[in-house]
Amino acid sequence: GFTLLAFFIGGITSMISGYIGMMVAVYTNVRTTVEATRSWTRAFNAAFRGGAVMGFALSSLALLVLFIVIIGYRAYFVPNTDEKSNEYIYVVLFEVVAGYGLGGSSIALFGRVGGGIYTKAADVGADLVGKVEKSIPEDDPRNPATIADNVGDNVGDIAGMGADLFGSFAESTCAALVLSANSVELQNNFATMLFPLTVSAVGILTCILVSFVATNISPVKAGKDVEKVLKVQLILSTVVLTPVLCFMAYLFIPAEFTFSDNQQGVISNHTWWGVFICLLCGLWSGLLTGLITEYYTSHSYRPVREVAESSDTGAATLIIYGLALGYKSAIIPVLLLALTVFASFYLVGLYGVAIAALGMLSSLSIGLTIDAYGPITDNAGGIAEMSELGEDVRNITDTLDAAGNTTAAIGKGFAIGSAALVSLSLFGAYITRVSIVLGTEATVNVLQPIVFAFLLIGAMLPYWFSAMTMKSVGIAAQAMVKEVRDQFATIEGIMEGTAKPDYKRCVEISTRASLREMIAPGALVMLSPILTGYLFGVHALSGLLAGSLVSSVQLALSASNTGGAWDNAKKYIEAGNLGGKGSENHKAAVVGDTVGDPLKDTSGPALNILMKLMAIISLVFANSFAKFALPNGQAWAGYPQS
Repeated sequence: GFTLLAFFIGGITSMISGYIGMMVAVYTNVRTTVEATRSWTRAFNAAFRGGAVMGFALSSLALLVLFIVIIGYRAYFVPNTDEKSNEYIYVVLFEVVAGYGLGGSSIALFGRVGGGIYTKAADVGADLVGKVEKSIPEDDPRNPATIADNVGDNVGDIAGMGADLFGSFAESTCAALVLSANSVELQNNFATMLFPLTVSAVGILTCILVSFVATNISPVKAGKDVEKVLKVQLILSTVVLTPVLCFMAYLFIPAEFTFSDNQQGVISNHTWWGVFICLLCGLWSGLLTGLITEYYTSHSYRPVREVAESSDTGAATLIIYGLALGYKSAIIPVLLLALTVFASFYLVGLYGVAIAALGMLSSLSIGLTIDAYGPITDNAGGIAEMSELGEDVRNITDTLDAAGNTTAAIGKGFAIGSAALVSLSLFGAYITRVSIVLGTEATVNVLQPIVFAFLLIGAMLPYWFSAMTMKSVGIAAQAMVKEVRDQFATIEGIMEGTAKPDYKRCVEISTRASLREMIAPGALVMLSPILTGYLFGVHALSGLLAGSLVSSVQLALSASNTGGAWDNAKKYIEAGNLGGKGSENHKAAVVGDTVGDPLKDTSGPALNILMKLMAIISLVFANSFAKFALPNGQAWAGYPQS
């Protein structure tokens, strides 16, 4: 019952956060357009502050509600902590992680998958018919799908990303709390136990101070300043957080603390500076992953320009170059993640991995701010186009939007990296929980046939999931293209501007498609760990989780960066390079961008949810899996362990 209550609280909090973000974005879209008629500074500040409301509201609400849940459960389960054993505190924390984290991730699944299908169905339909067939500008009011496209930006990029990172925050915090229960020193002091929440709290306060640099101390004064100001926010927040987190670790973590193995009596010793190094690894690997993502997806650098130049010989070569770029872009982020995991595990064990995830998410507020900035400026440009404002206004909104495309790619890289660390920390919490229930140490031995078999199956799941989501976008996009073509053919006067398209019909197509098509991918993610755990045991599930994690990281990074590169290659050509708008190069780039849309906005980001949701479900059901497995949790299910 307590787990269910926490689940609903997590889910409702995630939905409220997404709603706040979407409402703020909708209001800010118009304000940004109006401010663009006045100056660069006012337009940028309007968009940035709108993103900040979403970023700081989500981070603060997630932290506040989780803290209230912990305090409430502690009051019920542990009325007098001085007289209770650590086991009771463990129960409290497990209830929190089982409910709150799962609730947040469940909403994120529908936000990411459903939102991605919604926005890309409209985007693909609008681009293929409007740009390629009718040669009309993006966001032209004559295009029937333009309203659905703008609505989709809010659904997928605001609500979807917000729910995704909300889930990462909730799960990483709860995983750290669960793992800390094996240390007497960490549990002896309530403030020390809540150190994971303290990291997030000081991160919010630090990011608030850093945000004033972008709007007041060093504001945008011309188009060339936009990317620089946004990049400074990422770098400065990381730099400032470094000494702050060092001080917090010194203040809250004991000078020395131990973790004990309940089964073998093994005790490992750790220090506060080891915790700080874990935070540092997560924090800086997140920044470096973002900067590497920017290098591979911004048309300011050679890789994207190389993709754009490949359009000289048509769409096929542009697609080949884009795929190669995506695969190559995964190398350094994966090496950074590997280094972070190794250092964190070496210094503080699995608790260190969870702390590293929190370190990466400590700048979550700024990350969300910059990510929400993207769709706000995108829609501001759409409103300027539909309102037939002057070319100077459209130039400002297009420049702000171009920077937003790059920052959106950075946000996706940041989200994928944090999802990998969160998933690994949840996996560690699952292993810890199963070990306690079985009474023996649960390890992942790939030489066991059942473990290796499910390692392969787990590595296959992200491809199955991606196939389902991409085909869903294709099905919805086909319906959208047909509808747009029909409206151009049957409604006289659309191209002349004397008749209005039926925007409502296109919105209905995207809505129905997203609700219908997200069922199967959602069922795959939720049922895979449950069926594996019950039918094949906890060791098989360990292999499944490890395989899906390793495979998802590479696939998500390459898919997101490939799509981002194609998008910005198109923007590079539209800026007047290689023939500009309407040229053969531009038509090839539009095809590449259309192919990349489901990669960067649906399948790639949704793999974050696959990693995290499978792990949190396994943790929630760990007790039940272990109980109904055969002795040592190795074989078939259905028989209670004696």
